[in-house]
Amino acid sequence: MHVVLVQPEIAPNTGAIIRLCANTGCELHLVEPLGFQLTDSLLKRGGLDYHEYATMHVHPTLHDLVAALPGRRFGFSSHGSTRFTDVAFAPDDILVFGSERDGLTDEAQTWITADHMLSIPMKAGRSLNVANAASVVVYEAWRQQGFAGADEAGGSPTAERLHLDPFDS
Repeated sequence: MHVVLVQPEIAPNTGAIIRLCANTGCELHLVEPLGFQLTDSLLKRGGLDYHEYATMHVHPTLHDLVAALPGRRFGFSSHGSTRFTDVAFAPDDILVFGSERDGLTDEAQTWITADHMLSIPMKAGRSLNVANAASVVVYEAWRQQGFAGADEAGGSPTAERLHLDPFDS
């Protein structure tokens, strides 16, 4: 699975998506211009120490990305006609997210066919930041793939092992 950020502007959001990709095995693609430097401390803080586990590519233009990454593309917009949960994702799909302020560029929307523009259901007049939106979609796509490559040896706690009721002592 590939996650694409077209002209991301906020370093901590991109850092969080680096961490998301490291934890799910997705490759991250950033399309310039970026609203920050890749050496930005906020980017590093958002990704914590997961940068070494993520595969990241930086593309100077969307045209360069398109040439390097053929495949089935899905864009995410409040104007999408299909809910992301109504799609059967494949392991090599490309999930494309726009900038925090402007969403997907016109050029990116042209690259993605109208029937592949997806929406994430939410309350009217609300929005998710790009890191949260990417997390929701990536985990659904990964779930559909049976969480391929996930640590099945118990690397993280399960609900059965957690004590979730703070009032039950």
